[in-house]
Amino acid sequence: MVHVYTGDGKGKTTASLGLGLRAAGHGFKVLMIQFMKGQIKYGELEGVRNIPNFEILQFGRPDFVDKENPEQIDIDLAKEGLEHARKVVIAGEIDLLILDEINVAVEWKLVSVEEVVKLVKSRPKKMEIVLTGRYAPREFIELADTVTEMKEIKHPYVNGVLARKGVEF
Repeated sequence: MVHVYTGDGKGKTTASLGLGLRAAGHGFKVLMIQFMKGQIKYGELEGVRNIPNFEILQFGRPDFVDKENPEQIDIDLAKEGLEHARKVVIAGEIDLLILDEINVAVEWKLVSVEEVVKLVKSRPKKMEIVLTGRYAPREFIELADTVTEMKEIKHPYVNGVLARKGVEF
C-alpha cells in the first residue's frame, strides 16, 4: 500500500520511523531515503544502525534549501535520491520504502510530482511506500491508500524553544 504522512504538525518522519521499526521487527527489509537532509547527526541515523534490515540514506546537505531559489546541488541531490529509489523499486528487494520529505522536495521543485507518481506506480505489489513531508500534492493523496495529516495545535517553537536533540532531531 501507499501511505502519506503530511501536514504542518510534528511527527511525520517519526511516524514513518515507527512503521519502519515495526516492519524490521518482523524481519522485513526497510529503506528510508531522506530528501533535503544530510550531514547532520539526526538521532534516527544512530538509532537504526543496530537494527537488522533497516537502513537510512540521506540525499541532502546540512544547509536549509532556499524554496524560492534552490541551488543546483539541492536539485542534483534530490534527483540522485529519486534515482536511487527507482533502482530499489526495480530490484524489488525492499519491503518498506520510506521517501522522507519527498512532499517538500516536490513542493520546492527539486523533483516533479510526475516522477514520484511514476515511481510509486511502478513498485512491486508487495512493496509498501511511505511519502512524508508537508505539502502533500493532491496527486499523492489520490494515489495513497492511507493518508494521515499531522496538525499543529501547540508547539514550543512558537515560544522560541529551538529543536532539541533526541526529540526533534
